[in-house]
Amino acid sequence: MFKRVLIANRGEIARRIIRTCRRMGIETVAVYSEADQNALFVREADQAFLLGPAPAPASYLNVEAVLEAARQSGAEAIHPGYGFLSENTGFARRITEMGLVFIGPEPHAVEAMGEKVPARNLMIAAGVPVAPGTTEPVQDPDLALTAAEQMGFPVLVKPSAGGGGIGMTVVENPEKLKGALKTAQGRAQRAFGSGAVFLEKYLPNSRHIEFQVLFDNYGKGVHLFERECSAQRRYQKVLEETPSPGLGGNDSLREQMGRAALEAAQAVNYRNAGTVEFIFGQGGEFYFLEMNTRLQVEHPVTEMTTGLDLVELQLRIAAGEPLPFEQSEVTRRGHAIEFRVYAEDPVTFMPSPGTLTVFRPPALSENVRLDSGVAEGDNVTPYYDPLLAKLVVWGEDRAEAIQRSREALENFQIEGIRHNLPLHLRILADERFLSGQYDTGLLSR
Repeated sequence: MFKRVLIANRGEIARRIIRTCRRMGIETVAVYSEADQNALFVREADQAFLLGPAPAPASYLNVEAVLEAARQSGAEAIHPGYGFLSENTGFARRITEMGLVFIGPEPHAVEAMGEKVPARNLMIAAGVPVAPGTTEPVQDPDLALTAAEQMGFPVLVKPSAGGGGIGMTVVENPEKLKGALKTAQGRAQRAFGSGAVFLEKYLPNSRHIEFQVLFDNYGKGVHLFERECSAQRRYQKVLEETPSPGLGGNDSLREQMGRAALEAAQAVNYRNAGTVEFIFGQGGEFYFLEMNTRLQVEHPVTEMTTGLDLVELQLRIAAGEPLPFEQSEVTRRGHAIEFRVYAEDPVTFMPSPGTLTVFRPPALSENVRLDSGVAEGDNVTPYYDPLLAKLVVWGEDRAEAIQRSREALENFQIEGIRHNLPLHLRILADERFLSGQYDTGLLSR
């Protein structure tokens, strides 16, 4: 096992990784920006190195600065967390060229899943269900119109690179396609450095269901069941739960989707932890959406129901250890819900930087977990994602998990900034959510 690991990230996920490393006897190295010099994760790590000024390109996205910190610290491996450099193929390659270990998949797998059009084509070849769409990026509006009419409106215009819903546009009719194409290309170019976009059939009232997979270095893989991620704002997740109420007691369909997730990962000779995301239609049909080649923000709900530590498994796989269990040995118990607590207006979703004059979480227990990157008195900067913490609640069943969640949210106090706790309480009062009959349009409605 590694003696020292550098964490190329910040906030709650850096603290989360530090927690497991400490339990395993592994020393940790933090890297930080000037804006984060007093942050909790910096104080909790065994070593800490300043990367540069607050803006991410000058600090957390500065590959050379991160690698120099790894050299100086004597780290043997680098954990990228999520976001920032976690799915940067060049970064992963540089780490291995230095003789260090990237705690994640091999660079070729990151690259293969990084562009959506090639990834879709790869999935088609592997026999994984993929929604109707173009097999090449589209530029010419006339060719785009022909393709859209063949698959039928409404269609989605989607950037081939990037993620997070940036640049995605639903087009309801032919008259709006040309403008949507131009807008999406411009947004994709600015956000990802590539203006390539493609068309995909839009499924109204669909759900977003993903499967957690793990593969060791010897070709053995398992899935750790699904997560329901349909509560989204602007294509970004706000709340996740497992098991999925969309799948309910349909274990046959659940097994079929889990098998498809493993086949998707095997198609790129995957290693370490990853997540295969599917669009799930009203009729029970499902289609490959994308694969996230890293640890997911919502991984705690899987941990709460399976009893597994995903960061520990990541570390052990990266160190060359085989998976310690078979698919048949993976079990889960109860129901877990994760609430992403953001420093943002709960209606407009605009970020709300400022000082946390009050930050008092509810009482924590084996049923209520908080993964947090901040403490009372901290300054929330405008430079990074506004995620403050993740409140994760477990119950014997969904009803108990919802009731415990409501109590925990009502006892969570945050002042000094705007936050989305009221939004979560409103979701828990919504009949569509309570019945489990909700889709990705829940918040927009």
